[in-house]
Amino acid sequence: MSGSESMVGSEPAPLLDVRDLGVAFDSEGGAVHAVNGVSYTLREGETLGIVGESGSGKSVHVLAMLGLIPRPPGRITGGQVLFEGRDLLAFPERELRKVRGGRIGFVFQDPMSSLNPGMTVAAQIAEPLRIHLGLDGRAARLRARELLDLVRIPDAAARLDQYPHEFSGGQRQRVMIAMGLSCRPKLLIADEATTALDVTVQAEIIALVQDLKREIGMAIIWITHDLGVVAGIADTVQVMYAGRILERGPVDDIFADPRSAYTLGLLRSLPDLSRGRAGRKRLHQIEGAPPDMRDPPPGDPFAARNVYATPRCRLEPPPLAQASSAAPGHLVAAWYDLPALLAAERAAPGAVP
Repeated sequence: MSGSESMVGSEPAPLLDVRDLGVAFDSEGGAVHAVNGVSYTLREGETLGIVGESGSGKSVHVLAMLGLIPRPPGRITGGQVLFEGRDLLAFPERELRKVRGGRIGFVFQDPMSSLNPGMTVAAQIAEPLRIHLGLDGRAARLRARELLDLVRIPDAAARLDQYPHEFSGGQRQRVMIAMGLSCRPKLLIADEATTALDVTVQAEIIALVQDLKREIGMAIIWITHDLGVVAGIADTVQVMYAGRILERGPVDDIFADPRSAYTLGLLRSLPDLSRGRAGRKRLHQIEGAPPDMRDPPPGDPFAARNVYATPRCRLEPPPLAQASSAAPGHLVAAWYDLPALLAAERAAPGAVP
């Protein structure tokens, strides 16, 4: 029985099982601890949105598990990444290349730096088809046309022999998605895939990915700093900070009932467009700066910026555990009870309703 078919109790084994992953980068000033004990699972067909500010480890940890960080200076300091029951970190590079682009598709943030300006779109889409599926030139070209149709590039047949600069930004991102989907992967990872696009094109890309997910049945990891994008695409949200997961849970529950002060700060920083111009407030700002990860703090990495932090927060890192009275699967790493603290603030004399 393969790892993907094995059962744990009555539940199928997860498609992806990340266990205590650690990543560091060596520098002249000392090792930068970019990812620190990250653990989570992803089910088949699930969409996981990973959010956090720059330097939180959200992109580095997925690049590391696919063998895409430069070594040196990067290195895996520990952990396992089980994909379909097999540890990707134990794969030799030759075997890992078969997984990348085959079983796992990847869409990068900037298509202009990811697409080869000297190759036609057809040639670039055909490359993984030849490598992973063994298609010959004619079959690969036919499949490339089907993929451009799939991602809704108008007049796909006529555009196969065009170059990346002849496509708009949104169309180039669609080409990247077509490449990521070319071998019908079990998992698609999109790293800030809509960040450089305007809001209208961004919405189109998100709607496209949702449609493709339903058609193909793949799981998705969507990495972004934009909570609005996560609200529109994810089943589960994972909030990262300083290389750790501070909160994770169902998307609706995270937005309605945040349990980490960091998640609360991110949500409060979103503009409230439901109010009229006169009722709008100044955007919330999280004071302070992230810690220097060459010398990580001993406790909760967000403690120095957290007005709700307890003395224990500064001394001992909290485990990621089920949040009290929250929805099942809503996990938080916190030594404080955020709902109780917020309720006390609202009940205090002179509190603004």
